Amino acid sequence: MCLAVPMKIVSKDGDNVVAEVDGVKKEANVMLLGEEVAVGDYIIVHAGFAISKLDEEYAEETIRLMQDVFSTEDMA
Repeated sequence: MCLAVPMKIVSKDGDNVVAEVDGVKKEANVMLLGEEVAVGDYIIVHAGFAISKLDEEYAEETIRLMQDVFSTEDMA
């Protein structure tokens, strides 16, 4: 099963970016998107490639909901 998580771009060098969520950073290539992205944009990363660009409000709400669902308190 794959779980797509919104990540915020923290650095960009050509088609390569580093994106972060909750302190976890991943490298990704954005050449498949077909649209420009910049530092601060949110993307979905799968297998090292950005597959979608997301609206900031939608991405932040999704991250908040995922944090609620996967909180460590629920795991105890």
